[in-house]
Amino acid sequence: MNVPHLLGLEGEDAAQNLLLKKGYRILKRNYRFRKAEVDLIVQKGDQIMFVEVKTRTSKWVAHLADHVSKKKIRLLVEAADHYVTENKIDLEVRFDIITVLKTKKGLELEHLEDAFYYF
Repeated sequence: MNVPHLLGLEGEDAAQNLLLKKGYRILKRNYRFRKAEVDLIVQKGDQIMFVEVKTRTSKWVAHLADHVSKKKIRLLVEAADHYVTENKIDLEVRFDIITVLKTKKGLELEHLEDAFYYF
């Protein structure tokens, strides 16, 4: 595996562990629908969250969450809609982003709830 892919997997593992510690239940990891991939699908209470994980080794230019493009948001929404419909889920839907910054000191994580709206 290449280095960026391994970094992404490390970030997803860290994000998953963070969510588990916060009491979320992991429903699916790396859910694919057409051209979209949702890193984590989790549930807590009466909400289902579709989580995009962004992992980098530097804070260059912008906040990591700013790297989620409009196209990526559209694909996430399509995948979420398909997952909810396919599994007959009747819960409130939310989209979160978890940023993971890998530094010499370790991993810095930030959980952005309701990171974007899809209407």
